[in-house]
Amino acid sequence: MTESLLTPAQWAQSEFALAELGDQRLTRRLVLIGTRLAEQPGGTLPQAFPAMKELKAAYRFFDQAKVGPGQVQTPHWEQTRARCREPGEYLLIEDTSELDYSAHGGCAGLGSIGNGRGRGLFLHTTLAVRVEAWDLAQQPEGIVVGLVDQQGWCRVGSASREEETWKERIQRPRESQRWAAVLPRLGGPPAQSQWVLVADREADFYEPIACCQQHGVDFVIRSYRNRRLAEAPGHLKEAVAALPVAGTLAIALRARPGQAARTARVQVRSGPVRLQGPERPAGDKPDFTVNVVEARETDAPTGVAPLHWVLLTSLPCQQWRATQRILGRYAARWWIEEYHKALKSGVGAEESQLQAAYRIETLVAVLALVAVRLLNAKWLARTRGDQPVDREVFGPQALTILAAKFGAPAGGWTHQNTLVAVARLGGFLARKQDGLPGWQTIWRGWQRLMWMCEGLDTLNQTAKRCG
Repeated sequence: MTESLLTPAQWAQSEFALAELGDQRLTRRLVLIGTRLAEQPGGTLPQAFPAMKELKAAYRFFDQAKVGPGQVQTPHWEQTRARCREPGEYLLIEDTSELDYSAHGGCAGLGSIGNGRGRGLFLHTTLAVRVEAWDLAQQPEGIVVGLVDQQGWCRVGSASREEETWKERIQRPRESQRWAAVLPRLGGPPAQSQWVLVADREADFYEPIACCQQHGVDFVIRSYRNRRLAEAPGHLKEAVAALPVAGTLAIALRARPGQAARTARVQVRSGPVRLQGPERPAGDKPDFTVNVVEARETDAPTGVAPLHWVLLTSLPCQQWRATQRILGRYAARWWIEEYHKALKSGVGAEESQLQAAYRIETLVAVLALVAVRLLNAKWLARTRGDQPVDREVFGPQALTILAAKFGAPAGGWTHQNTLVAVARLGGFLARKQDGLPGWQTIWRGWQRLMWMCEGLDTLNQTAKRCG
């Protein structure tokens, strides 16, 4: 997390200079690669390295089988984990995303994705967000801290194993084991910090919940399974329906493919339930108690599926405000979807044309941190929009260009008006009703700004030589 917008070179130095790659020359090369990819996003190396000498050196770097994603990202993970130990509340938002390289037929080593016909790799990410405040609707306002962990893999074989028995499935390594797997490596939060794992329905099985409880991490996980109750006949859905109504509230839903943004009015129920522990080959797991918060939309528009969340949580829900905040934390899960947009639409992680999966994985490890930088820039504009930009840190030349193009703001350059000005270079209209710019216009504008700075440097150097 940065308090201001760093130049690409400063940012790359802070992210990659401590990477232990076995050779300082490789580390210096990584810092340069990070700088160039931050300057010229797009996912393809020729776009980031117009000079042939640097492009060939970048290809040689990604051809190093001994340099993997973990080595590239470890300094960033360590910095993020250290910041999460500072006083405050941190949301550890987990999700898995697919990177699709189906159109890249010449790449060796990719695995199946989607329905099995596509080719690509999977990326399981734990994104840390620091909660800085709560608005009047009990929605968290936060700032991106960084990646706590990120694991990529190529699937071997098909995801469907219809002939496999339950016992065979539960005893073999499974992709689902990545949920909450980072928590034992973190060691749990210190007394003055609160960590809350936020996850979708894929994480609704016993082990992530048990892992959170073991390491002192709170959790908000959307329920998928209709579990058996431990001390009474029946199942979870029946128990939730019997809980008292705690109140009603409005939940803002973002636009999705085929669905416009809207506000859902939901009825909320909450209370504790005791659930039966699951069966495992080594023996049945113990019963466990969780709090449940249900949000059910009662008057969804015609033709629209009503919102229905059933959330399992360790957080208290006796008070109405506490219940609202549980729903607010789960609604904040869209931040990791924003991160995935930054990774795909912003820095073009699916555009690579490298010829081997291990090379793409290492490139994606760099681009994944560039995406954090992009996400953080947008977050600074959202949560600290009125704070001034450090002119020397952002780059006086870049601000001079923006002022010449659009005029200097009367109140000075802030995080928000700087981001908007950059996006205007990329085609953002900046009308009153437009809100904040999207990833593509931000990155396109940043790219053009970097070109302008490079051109101005070239002209200044030419003038000095002529003089």
